[in-house]
Amino acid sequence: MGRRGPARTPTSILQMRGSKLVTKRRNQTEAKGPEGTPACPEWLDADGRLRWAELVPQLEAMGVLTLVDQGAVARYCHLWARWRKAEEFIAQHGEMYPLKDDKGRTKCVQPWPQVATANKLALQLTRLEQEFGLTPAARTRIHVTRKPANNPDNPKLRFFQAPA
Repeated sequence: MGRRGPARTPTSILQMRGSKLVTKRRNQTEAKGPEGTPACPEWLDADGRLRWAELVPQLEAMGVLTLVDQGAVARYCHLWARWRKAEEFIAQHGEMYPLKDDKGRTKCVQPWPQVATANKLALQLTRLEQEFGLTPAARTRIHVTRKPANNPDNPKLRFFQAPA
């Protein structure tokens, strides 16, 4: 039997949210991903690579990306590319097609298989978007402290640097 209840929220996410649960149930042995930018996998198709190039800088700017997120981001980009192809098919051919009898008369209309595929992919994409804070509701639950820009001309920068 699987674990019950919702998945535990990582401490880093609780801290970003400003949650008081951080001190109450802090997991001292919680795994943390190494900082850095994951590389785009070679197996992604052209559409997936374009999405990767758009998404990774945005996730970095939000402060939610680590090296171990490569698989989840790659999966998101792959699903996004498949979803776009299904949506393009639907835009070109419509959502339904007629089923005809032996005499060529329309018996009924039926949705293209791409309609169900697009709907299922949209649900999977939504779940991954929530994990990375890519929806408005997900962003309201994440509070990230921004690092000051490394501008040597900024006189206030000295207040934000660690003592040497």
